[in-house]
Amino acid sequence: MKSAKGIENLAFVPSSPDILRRSSASPSQIEVSAFSSDPQRENSQPQELQKPQGPQKSMEPPLPSAPPNASEEQPRSLSLSEFEEGPCGWRNLHPQCLQRCNTPQGFLLHYCLLAVTQGMVVNGLVNISISTIEKRYEMKSSLTGLISSSYDISFCLLSLFVSFFGERGHKPRWLAFSAFMIGLGALVFSLPQFFSGEYQLGSLFEDTCITTRNSTSCTSSTSSLSNYLYVFILGQLLLGAGGTPLYTLGTAFLDDSVPTHKSSLYIGTGYAMSILGPAIGYVLGGQLLTMYIDVAMGESTDVTEDDPRWLGAWWIGFILSWIFAWSLIIPFSCFPKHLPGTAEIQAGKTSQAHQSNSNTDEKFGKSIKDFPAALKNLMKNGVFMCLVLSTSSEALISTGFATFLPKFIENQFGLTSSFAATLGGAVLIPGAALGQILGGVLVSKFKMTCKNTMKFALFTSGVALMLSFVFIYAKCENEPFAGVSESYNGTGELGNLVASCNTNCNCLRSYYYPVCGEDGVQYFSPCFAGCSDSVSHRKPKVYYNCSCIERKTEITSTAESFGSEAKAGKCETHCANLPIFLCIFFIVIMFTFMAGTPITVSILRCVNHSQRSLALGIQFTLLRLLGTIPGPIIFGITIDSTCILWDINDCGIKGACWIYNNIKMAHMLVTISVTCKVITIFFNGFAIFLYKPPLSVTDVSFHNQNAVVTNVLAEQDLNKVGKEG
Repeated sequence: MKSAKGIENLAFVPSSPDILRRSSASPSQIEVSAFSSDPQRENSQPQELQKPQGPQKSMEPPLPSAPPNASEEQPRSLSLSEFEEGPCGWRNLHPQCLQRCNTPQGFLLHYCLLAVTQGMVVNGLVNISISTIEKRYEMKSSLTGLISSSYDISFCLLSLFVSFFGERGHKPRWLAFSAFMIGLGALVFSLPQFFSGEYQLGSLFEDTCITTRNSTSCTSSTSSLSNYLYVFILGQLLLGAGGTPLYTLGTAFLDDSVPTHKSSLYIGTGYAMSILGPAIGYVLGGQLLTMYIDVAMGESTDVTEDDPRWLGAWWIGFILSWIFAWSLIIPFSCFPKHLPGTAEIQAGKTSQAHQSNSNTDEKFGKSIKDFPAALKNLMKNGVFMCLVLSTSSEALISTGFATFLPKFIENQFGLTSSFAATLGGAVLIPGAALGQILGGVLVSKFKMTCKNTMKFALFTSGVALMLSFVFIYAKCENEPFAGVSESYNGTGELGNLVASCNTNCNCLRSYYYPVCGEDGVQYFSPCFAGCSDSVSHRKPKVYYNCSCIERKTEITSTAESFGSEAKAGKCETHCANLPIFLCIFFIVIMFTFMAGTPITVSILRCVNHSQRSLALGIQFTLLRLLGTIPGPIIFGITIDSTCILWDINDCGIKGACWIYNNIKMAHMLVTISVTCKVITIFFNGFAIFLYKPPLSVTDVSFHNQNAVVTNVLAEQDLNKVGKEG
């Protein structure tokens, strides 16, 4: 019939994800879409539940029947069978008490617990245990660096495949697998402690000036303990395998289970908990390192933490994490494939996918043959790729500062490494967590569309850029250092730690133990200060009879019996910029991470619904390849370029840097920060420029969007019928 031609002829209908499946719509579905005056009501319930209204029914033209195979290609909003909603439990066992957890809030609680556990192990316990592992298993820093990178390597290798195949799978069971792998990785990481035997204390090193000290020979020997490197790498690889489903499939499941305007709040809360995890790991690990390493063997020692030979019980935290992670396997295995109400929520959701994104049918992505096409489909989405590059640039500076902020604070403001690490954690962790939560809350409260969410992220990145220049104003001049920036009491030369006052002390360059002389000058060690006596029961330790330290005339009478004095530790800095720096840097971190949740939400919105998990997999893969992996490397190379005093052992091999040029370091960090922030803002702004929302108004759902286009043609045909009649 003529009246049906407008519906069957799709040649003039704009393309949209479900348009080819609209030919099977019933007459009642068409009429409601064409004549209803309440579009919000249409979005609130599936179209098949709506009924025709009154006198309009008489105008309804006859339609041809749907083809036999039309039922196989029902639109996503109508295919309710794909949402396998069910009770919480196993097979036929569904205890009533578990149904209270069968909600988005219940899933979010368990998701947060697993995120905290993962962050506590990977970014907390591993980082704080690295220096102890180096000493215990006689490894170089390059080897322990390989241990740290193993997690990212595993994540990159598995992320794309897990996110691709897990999208249509049972996501909660994937998270149960995630909990299993995280627990297994933590257990494997702790195994060397139980197979390496008892820790053997060496002889105490004498740090004062001794003229009879035996000169050490250059010997290079390898220990079998270093073979445990492969066990640590295996543990990190398992942890990477466990972290992959958590941040790809877990995030997509949260987005599935809640309305669009609440998605950012749930995702932001989950990401904030992943940031809280490292804080717990640092606190827990720091406390455990105050216990002797062989406490499980009943061994104890009179050696205190101040002794360089002391090693703490680094492994206990991994055992606790193993137990806690495995306790989450059962809860995740209880959840159904989709939470109750997911179908209704999905039926009313809005399509905000970027127009240039290629369409995929319901069967796409179930075979490994579809994997290259799926990758190509996402790579062609310019908005998605710009957002990914934006987050990668931001991740580069975030991980760089997370690694080296304590070092910056320690050197700029003359603090101990432990106190600098505490201050760094006190700024980074709360600032990042608060930023993630605030970003999610604001996006949720104002119900931002995809484009407005990207604009919000652009604004927060701009504020962070303006505040990044804090490093220029927080810089501090180096304090006087004997042999580096200050001569030895008028003797010796700059760049040489040896002078006439300590020539006979046979001091070792490999033993860095700074002391501050009463002349206000810092010395490399008590030996290089020429100190021959010490009093260890005082805190800090005090050294006397130091031949290189110029005595002050006003205290000669009180120090005649002991000679010159020096105290263990660095000299107090005269720079008072620390409080200002910490406050402004806290705000920088907060605004930086405030863009994290909005960008993630934008990525979920600008791609096809069936490819969200894969999109997150691509994001995290590139984020690590371009951000978290090269970030610490770039920061490390940059900071090393500001070194003015290196550790050189007896074999002439250069080791760690002891003293940095503070002014140059501050300027270099500003350069990196501003450069990365500009890149972030550029790609974020370019994504906003490229983004094209669907052809229909943004408050039209997937279902209604296509039905309205079809029904406009139907209405035109009805008008023709009326005129011809």
